[in-house]
Amino acid sequence: MNFKNSEIQAKLKSIEFRGPDNYEMKTFNKVKLAHLRLSILDLDSRSNQPFSYKNLSISYNGEIYNFNDLKKELANIGYTFYTESDTEVLLIGYYEWGERVLDKLNGMFAFVIYDSIKDTIFCARDRLGVKPFYYKYLDNKFEICSQIQPLLDSNNKLSEIAISVYLDCGYVPSPFSIFENIFKLEPGSKMIIDLTKKAILIDKYWDIKKTETLKISYNDAKNKLHELLVDATRIRMQSDVPLGTFLSGGIDSALVTSIAASISERKVSSYTIGFNEKRFDESSTSTAFAKALKTKHKVKHLVTNDLLDLIPKLIEVYDEPFADSSALPSLLLCKNTKEDVTVALSGDGGDESFMGYRNFDYLSNKIQVNKLPKWCRAAMARLPLDYIFRYNKARLKSLFKSSTDGFTENIFISFKTLQKKDLKTKWFSHYENYKLKSNNPYQKMADLNIKLWLENDSNVKVDRASMAYSMEVRSPFLDYRVIEFARSLPVGYRYYKGNKKKILKDILSEYLPKHLFDLPKKGFGIPLFNWLQGDLKENVLKELNDEFLLRVPNLNVKLFKHQLNQFYQNKIDHSSNIWKLYILALWFKRYYKQEDL
Repeated sequence: MNFKNSEIQAKLKSIEFRGPDNYEMKTFNKVKLAHLRLSILDLDSRSNQPFSYKNLSISYNGEIYNFNDLKKELANIGYTFYTESDTEVLLIGYYEWGERVLDKLNGMFAFVIYDSIKDTIFCARDRLGVKPFYYKYLDNKFEICSQIQPLLDSNNKLSEIAISVYLDCGYVPSPFSIFENIFKLEPGSKMIIDLTKKAILIDKYWDIKKTETLKISYNDAKNKLHELLVDATRIRMQSDVPLGTFLSGGIDSALVTSIAASISERKVSSYTIGFNEKRFDESSTSTAFAKALKTKHKVKHLVTNDLLDLIPKLIEVYDEPFADSSALPSLLLCKNTKEDVTVALSGDGGDESFMGYRNFDYLSNKIQVNKLPKWCRAAMARLPLDYIFRYNKARLKSLFKSSTDGFTENIFISFKTLQKKDLKTKWFSHYENYKLKSNNPYQKMADLNIKLWLENDSNVKVDRASMAYSMEVRSPFLDYRVIEFARSLPVGYRYYKGNKKKILKDILSEYLPKHLFDLPKKGFGIPLFNWLQGDLKENVLKELNDEFLLRVPNLNVKLFKHQLNQFYQNKIDHSSNIWKLYILALWFKRYYKQEDL
């Protein structure tokens, strides 16, 4: 790769929070593998990476949760192991099974394996994209990393497509990155680099697929799902360092904590953060959960400045512009949890598979509206219905005028609300096949939720927030077996007449009294409107000046300035778009000189 050892070490210095326990770099022919280790399993130096077995060498980020089962299988074939790590199992598994090892893995991972005989590099990313994978190929140099910072140099150029998608979504989805010459390996994908032929082959090894709905009774489905969740939790509790759980006031984290507490040999530690604003605060509910489950519970109550002070940290560790404001409380939760534990179980992924978001209520409204005659829908679209339905204007228009698929997409993507030209066709093709996986509109929405939002927003948020404080977060709901089983269940088992996550609630009722958890969802948000009108107003107006706005590719500056004026003069809520541009401005400021914009 023609980089000096000192150059590589300097590159990785910018993200050493991802692996503060050990740094090593080794050279194999022209290939250099370097690794930052966060020690979780087998803390001995024998498990440090890069790790080699015969002609193979690996650098790997993540955890293989079923490594003990694979280790037994390989031992029965005749292999001997010298560590207690999943790294050795993964590498020997690849030696024995080749690419087919991917079908056997249950975990979160991004790895590269160099074969010195074939002179090839085999790469893979986990099914749901829990762990990140960036790569760059320029001037016959191939670089791969878990974050984008070490890949940056003077040749990086902003991607107009990526900026446009960010203005729509608030994040940059794979395979794109914010830079033209840096890409993300998509979740569930493998990549083979033939160094002799200088050829690259990328292919999918896993994706959500069209499946028949199971003919299964509700009780049988509940029992099977319960068994899966218990096993998914059990294998995620393997750790040689202290482990706890995130426990909010929601169904998902309560269920994960309940299962963990029921199978743990010691008292489980649980963590949450509380907000001063009651509409965001779930600390009293989580405390009630903890009392019933007998966990060792820790609550950190925050004030506004606790979160505002983390904005520079967000810009630093998220690499690309990332406008999900719940990243701030996520950072703070991880920071406080790390004081006691290095691994935490979470409930991430439950809303997507089991239809827990309000989006599904909106879709239910859409389905009912579609039963009205066209003339009636057209007439209603002209009425001032903002006060009847909880929709923004674009979504309200979509409610009466768009197709069901169009309405679903509008939930996640505000197409061309800030851009001069619509570049949807240049990127959405990577996600448009969600329409082909199911004929049921609720499942279609769940699938788009998983493929677009979960993989590119939720998983990115949790990975960066946790690794920023050298922590690892594991979610049983992201076990691919749970994802696949949930998709095979009748929709009515998950979403029934507005009862979201029905089957999860019924499982949770075996651990907690229903009155404790059957409450309105609050989410993990922050008072963004109040911040932008108050504490952040001066800095927002300073950063969102004409000089910056005119340099943002494809931004409709006139439209955005109109929204900015409306927000501060008439109190019309454009806080989402203003936050997107504010984060983008801070990101530019950190990563670019003014003349490079």
